[in-house]
Amino acid sequence: MKQPQPRRFRPRLPRRRSRTAVRVEPSRFTARDTFGEAFAGVLQRPGRSALTALGTVLGVGTFVAVLGLTATTSSQIDSRFNLLTATEVTVEDVAREQNNFAGPAFPADADARVERLHGVQHAGVSYPVRLDPGVGVRAAPVGGATSERTDVVAASPGALRAAVPRLSQGRLYDEYHSAAKQRVAVLGASTAARLGITTLDTRPAVFIGTEPFTVIGIIDDVKRRADLLLSVVVPRTTAEDVWGPPEGTGTTMLIATDVGAAQQVARLAPTALRPDHPEYLKAVPPPDPRTLRSGVTSDLEQLFLVLAGICLVIGAVGIANTTLVAVLERTGEIGLRRALGARGRHITTQFLAESGALGMLGGLVGTSLGTLTVVAVAVIRDWTAVIHPATVAAAPLLGLVTGVLAGLYPAWRAARIQPAEALRR
Repeated sequence: MKQPQPRRFRPRLPRRRSRTAVRVEPSRFTARDTFGEAFAGVLQRPGRSALTALGTVLGVGTFVAVLGLTATTSSQIDSRFNLLTATEVTVEDVAREQNNFAGPAFPADADARVERLHGVQHAGVSYPVRLDPGVGVRAAPVGGATSERTDVVAASPGALRAAVPRLSQGRLYDEYHSAAKQRVAVLGASTAARLGITTLDTRPAVFIGTEPFTVIGIIDDVKRRADLLLSVVVPRTTAEDVWGPPEGTGTTMLIATDVGAAQQVARLAPTALRPDHPEYLKAVPPPDPRTLRSGVTSDLEQLFLVLAGICLVIGAVGIANTTLVAVLERTGEIGLRRALGARGRHITTQFLAESGALGMLGGLVGTSLGTLTVVAVAVIRDWTAVIHPATVAAAPLLGLVTGVLAGLYPAWRAARIQPAEALRR
């Protein structure tokens, strides 16, 4: 009979307690927290924030004002070109360039020939009178006031009308004075003042050398041919009778046309004047208003946008400097936030939001000031203010982008601060 085997003793080991994993929730930094901290940081030091945003205000304000004033002046340039430059044709005498023995290219009835063309309002021939050396203009035959630099211009009645003069006194000479070769003159206001002629009630006269001319009108302003304001203007026929026909180049015809007729008149004028030799005359049509406007607009935009860019750079430097100083001043706060669980990207987001808020605030204020500037200039100049909606919408965003770019380095610097080092300071 087998005896039972004794049981082996197995010590009971204590049971291992199951460890429950403790899950730590990651810190979060919501958009609401971001904007709240950003505006709290901006409002904590309002004076510094206002001075910091001043550069952005100037930059964005200049940007809006430049684009607004450029658009406003462009519309004014269009209207002025349509009324003046786009309705002006000049015909030049180039007969000597074609034939050395050719005489004056313009016929005696040049005004009438061109004015018969459709679309022509006024037309006339003028040229500077070449006087002998020492021959000046006087208000009296002997010992009177003189003006050696005063030019004498021979112009037909149509040339005076095409210049669109504004008379302060008297009248312009007409076809009767020209046909009769009367010795009459019209003076510019500044020329009359230098000669001491202030009124026409006494029937004053000027002496060109020894030749007397009765002053019948004083021109205060002209829309074309501004040189007439500094000249003594006499009839073309009278000048040819006293000093002979013009010699050399310098004889031109000024034609005032209806809107849209200038190009056609420029093509027909040489043939209407000289059907036998149209090559003796060179017609100069007005420049294209759109091309000239785009050139003026481009120059204005380049000049002022450089100024706006400089202001924006100054504003960006100011925001970057202020944000960097704020990082250094708030090192302890940054260390405490990191110790409580804030991550590096949270710190970066906080300071980028602060710099962006400063830029956005400067952009809003600058947009308002720029718009008010455009409206004020338009009211003073009696213009119509033109501001594109895209400009007003993009300007605050420009300030925001400037602020964010300016805060990149300070935010990166703040994110690299270690909690232990920050708390020891």
